[in-house]
Amino acid sequence: MSKTNHYNLADLLYLMARLRDPATGCPWDLEQDFHSIVPHTLEEAYEVADAIERQDFAQLPAELGDLLFQVVYYSQMADEESRFDFADVVDTCVRKLVRRHPH
Repeated sequence: MSKTNHYNLADLLYLMARLRDPATGCPWDLEQDFHSIVPHTLEEAYEVADAIERQDFAQLPAELGDLLFQVVYYSQMADEESRFDFADVVDTCVRKLVRRHPH
């Protein structure tokens, strides 16, 4: 599969920031908070598990993308509140994995 013309993580982070922009963002996305998107996060996790259980690997990238979007969403909201950002999530994840796998 060719990787040309693929969107990347920077594009996803930019899109999320635009969706949450107070002046020009999406009204629905602007209404959301940490609590209101929890059900969506759970639903997306179940959809990932379901695709794996059904061995629907053609659909799995879309389901994983939906789950990734939830992480980006939480990170954007946290950044808006000066709590943490996506880079902090990645840094924390890598540090934890390195600590757990010193070999």
